[in-house]
Formats: sequence, C-alpha cells, structure tokens
Amino acid sequence: MAHPRVEAVAGEARAAIGGAASSSELESLRVKYLGRSGALTQILKSLGTLPAEERPLVGAAANEAKRELESLLDARLAEALEAERRRQRERARPDLTLPGRRPPRGSLHPLTRVRDEIVSVFMGLGFSVAEGPQIETDFYNFEALNIPRDHPARDMQDTLYLGAPIVGGTWGAHRGTLPEAQVRAATLLRTHTSAMQIRYMKTFPPPVRIIVPGRVYRRDNLDLSHTPMFQQFEGLVVGRGITLADLKGTFEAMLRELFGDVKVRLRPSFFPYTEPSAEVDITCQSCRGSGCGTCKHTGWLEILGSGMVHPAVFEAVGYDPEEVTGFAFGLGMERVAMLKYGVDDIRLFYENDLRFLEQFPL
Repeated sequence: MAHPRVEAVAGEARAAIGGAASSSELESLRVKYLGRSGALTQILKSLGTLPAEERPLVGAAANEAKRELESLLDARLAEALEAERRRQRERARPDLTLPGRRPPRGSLHPLTRVRDEIVSVFMGLGFSVAEGPQIETDFYNFEALNIPRDHPARDMQDTLYLGAPIVGGTWGAHRGTLPEAQVRAATLLRTHTSAMQIRYMKTFPPPVRIIVPGRVYRRDNLDLSHTPMFQQFEGLVVGRGITLADLKGTFEAMLRELFGDVKVRLRPSFFPYTEPSAEVDITCQSCRGSGCGTCKHTGWLEILGSGMVHPAVFEAVGYDPEEVTGFAFGLGMERVAMLKYGVDDIRLFYENDLRFLEQFPL
C-alpha cells in the first residue's frame, strides 16, 4: 500500500530516472535515493520516530518503492550503457567518405637511379649485364690484366688483402721471392670490376659486349671525393675490327644520354691493361664549358678511363690478338651521380641522411 510520504519520494525518483541521459547520471540518482544517505534510506531509518501503528505501513511502502526503483535503475542503466557503447562504436568507425591519407612514399637512392639509367643506356646499345664476385684472386684482379708485380696498386697499403700471402711490406719488397701459384691464389677485395673482364673472356668466346656494375674496395681515406668502398661500371667490347672510333662513338652516345648535349674528348693516358689508353672528359656541368672553379677553369671534367684492350690481356684468356680487338672502360657510379646531380661530397651518398635523400623524389 502506497504511503504519501514514500510515494512523494518514489514519484520524484521515477521522473528523474526517466529523464536521465547517461549512466553517470543514473548512478548519481541511485546514490541520491538509495544510497546510505539517500531519501528512501532516510525514511527507513526514521521508522523508529513514527507512531507504532504507522511504522508497518511506511516500512512496507518504502521497501516496495526501493525494489521498484532498483529494478527501474538497472533497466535504464542497461539501456544507457548500450547506447553509450553504440555511440563509441560510431565514433570509432572510419568515415569512408573522407579522402584517403597517402602513406609516406620512398624513392630510389640516387646511386640506384644512376645505375639503372646507365644499364638502360648500355642495354639500348646492345650490351648485356654481367656480375662477378667481390672477393677475387690476384690472378683475376691483377695478373691477367697485365698489372706488373711491382705496380703500386698491388701494395698492401693500397689493396685490401684477405689472408695476405706475405707478412707486412709490399709486393715490391717481396717480388721474386714467392712462388707464382701462391701469388696468383692470394685473395683480396676486388679493386675494380675489370676482374670480370677476365672471368667472362675465359668463359665465353668473342664477340663480347658487356657491362659489369658492382662494388669495389680500396684503401682510401674517407673525404669529399674518396671512400674505401665505391661502385664502378666496367665495360668491355671484343670482336673483329673494333677500333678506337667505336670506343669514342659509344662514349658520346652514352654520355649524351646521361648529361644531355655535352662535348666529349679523349686525352692520352696509361693503364696496364689497355694500349692505347685514354681519359675521357665531358663539358663541365657547372659552367657548361666556359671555365669555373669546379673544372679548374679548363671547361672540362674527367669522367672515365678507357682504352683498347692490351694484347697481353687477350693472351691471358686465350683470345688471339691477331684475330680480335676490343676496348674497355671503367667509370665510377658516384662520380657520375655527383656530376649529374651537382653533389660535391661523396660521403652524402652513404650517410643515409633523409634530408639529402628526399631531394631525389620519384
């Protein structure tokens, strides 16, 4: 049976519960009406102050109202929590109408770009790509390329030997004291990709038309223009009637593809494995040939070394120098990249600094 005092509190609680919009509000109402200091709890605590005949009526009405409000609060709380979870899911759901976010894009390393470009140019000229081991023997790296035993390049202060066949000193200091087989078998980190010339010619008969990209190693100090490890392109053409004019024509086609409208010139030089030998220069990319500090006011920049294959090299691989001729060349990939992109410090290519690498987007 309802009691006016209890019904007044219960009616107020029902209206407040019905209008609550969140689980936190409902929890506050539970405390307000049913907590230790709640309105209904206070009515129950005051039963002892009521007349004896009124106590059962008020107690029964208060307990019934308490059960009703607890049931109502539980039902409304379940609804509120479900609504809040639904709203949370809606907020977490991606808006498929928003424009997509592009992930950061990487780009090719400038040396990779140069390598791919050079390979593309030479493949267009009919060359194929060959690769060889980075660990070589003295025979392939020096001996078969007609490099004398006392040549400075074979000294231990210039070449990185692996398990050197001599203890200290240089080849020059020990020439003639070691068995030839021991010298030829000495292992080292290749100093040029020219070693692949020998490997290829000992495997395949002429005609030959290859380029050999790859890493090479020398005992150089790291500075603006030198590094102990760098990348090189070796080229080799062998066949009947190959002349110096073929060499120059190939370079002109290749260098103009890489650098645009540049002039090309050949200067006499010396390499043990070519005769005659020539350094190849192109128009300075900074001043376009007018003369500047970059080219030491000559208007020209050295780009690669080349020459006609020495007959001794042909004899070392079993080719007949009376039947075939050929030309070979080598160029540093970093050198090409520095000229092409205007980079003045070779170390930048290997420091992995994103501020530098991001200047070469796709």
